Formats: sequence, structure tokens, C-alpha cells
Amino acid sequence: MSLSMVPSAEVLADVLPTGRLTAAARPVPELREHLRRIPNLRNALTVGGAYLQSFGVIAVALVLNRWWAYVIAFLLMGRAFARLSILAHEAAHRLLFSPRVANDVVGRWLLAYPAFIPFEAYRRAHMAHHREELGPNEPDAALYAGYPITRASFRRKLRRDALGVSGWKNLRPLFGALRKRTSAPIALRILAVQAVIAGSFALAGYWWAYPLLWLAPWMTVWRVLNRLRSIAEHGGMVASDDRRQTTHVVRQHLASRFWLVPYNTGWHLAHHADMGIPWTKLPALQRELVQSGWVTPSIEYPSYTALWRALSSRPGS
Repeated sequence: MSLSMVPSAEVLADVLPTGRLTAAARPVPELREHLRRIPNLRNALTVGGAYLQSFGVIAVALVLNRWWAYVIAFLLMGRAFARLSILAHEAAHRLLFSPRVANDVVGRWLLAYPAFIPFEAYRRAHMAHHREELGPNEPDAALYAGYPITRASFRRKLRRDALGVSGWKNLRPLFGALRKRTSAPIALRILAVQAVIAGSFALAGYWWAYPLLWLAPWMTVWRVLNRLRSIAEHGGMVASDDRRQTTHVVRQHLASRFWLVPYNTGWHLAHHADMGIPWTKLPALQRELVQSGWVTPSIEYPSYTALWRALSSRPGS
């Protein structure tokens, strides 16, 4: 059994450049100009849809007022945070709206801060992630390193996520940031947005909905989903000029797109091949990568579950 998650050089087809892709797998200028167009109206509707799938889910549960409705809402709110976070990621790339002010205002106040994301710090770290991609200054190296791990270790990580241990680990720095002059303004903005959300529930007569159906799913369900998605992107990969050795390729299915990788974020190799392509055009770029012969079935996992099995395949306990 191979303990490396990195595709060997023998299965990496040497087919670039082509007439449509450069040697670095980026679209040639003419194609890139078409793919980089930002669909402002569609993205505005998408942000609205994300809100319907978050606050709307909670509202339906409150109206139904049944225990099973609260359980369903609790689980679906993990999915809702995935949507808010991925759209905030799009804004961090300045790909959500063409006007920069609109992009950053919506990205900060309507997407990132409700999901406890310090937008400014996240943007800096995420751009470093794209520059380094598992290099010595990769800000997320600890998240991706060491795979494959044992099945027992994998279960322990997911258990800590599901029980809120990882959630508290990610929430605690927000309060610590209040004591630092440089980070306090951002922390206060996040807390102000959370106060507005909590206050809205309280004014509606459901003060308990904030801790039960907003904060708790973020602390638990979202942490599980976020880990599963993150390690499926780069777990066990290595720094390389060939992004097929830095980023996994996974076949996309309806269930995974519903729960885990909304807004085409599952086409992650395409995103790393050209981070200036909006989410709506990532499938088109993925098709270009496949049609060129650069992405082949030999480096594609048939499902996320198959990839997670490989990521937890190290013998031992």
C-alpha cells in the first residue's frame, strides 16, 4: 500500500502547453478574458439564496416548532455556513462583484463576519496560501500535513470537530484579538454582526435560536464539513510547480455539492490553476483541463469518500 497521496510523475501527462492552455495550465489570454467575466447579477441572487438557506432554514424550523425540524435545521446550518464561507472566499479573491467596494462590503459584512471570518486577515492568509501552496510559508500547512493518517486518528479529529472542541479552538482567538490594538477593530466588527444576529432572534421572541441554531452548528457541524473539505483539497500533497501534486482531483456528485462543496468549489484544481476565474466558470476551466489531457482519470478520485479512505489509510492505531 502506498503511503503517499501525491500522484507519481508516471501518471502526470506532459501535454502542455496547448493552443488553449499555457504550460502552467492557465487559459491563454483570449480564453482567460472570457472566463474571468464576473456575473454580478447572478452573484447578487446567489448571496440572497445563501441567506434564504441560512436564516430561512431557521425561520421554517421556528414556525414548525417540532423537535425534528430543529434537528434538521441544526444540520442544515452547517451547510449554510459552508455557503457563506465559500462566497466570502470568492469575495476575498475579488471575484464576487466587479465594483471593488461592493465586493468588499458584501464580502465583509454579509458573508465573512456572520460566519466568524476575519475577512481582512483571511484574505492575506489565503493569498499566501495561493503563493506558497504547501511551501515553507504555507499558512495552512498544519491542516494538510501528515496524511495519510490512521483511521483512529481520523476519527479523533472528526470527533473533536463534532463535539465543539475545534470550534472553541477557532472561536477563542476572536476574544484574544480584543486585547490587541491591531486586531481589535476586526474582532469588534465580527462581534457587532453577531450581536445584530442574536438581537434579531431575541426581538422576534426566540433568543435561544442564536446559541442553538446559529452558534452551535458553527461550532460543530460546520467544523466537520470544513475539515472534510479542506483535507480533500490538499491533504498529504506537496509543494510543486505542477499543481496536480498540490491539489486533489475529485469527481463531483450531487450529495457532495449539496453538503460540502457548493458553488463549484469542488473543482479545486481548476481554482488553483487560475485563481482569477469566478466560481461560475470553474466547470468550464475544468473541462479545458480534461480535454487537454492534463487531468486524467488516473489522478481523479471517484468520490470524496474514496479520498477520505485514502487519507486515513496509514496502518496503526
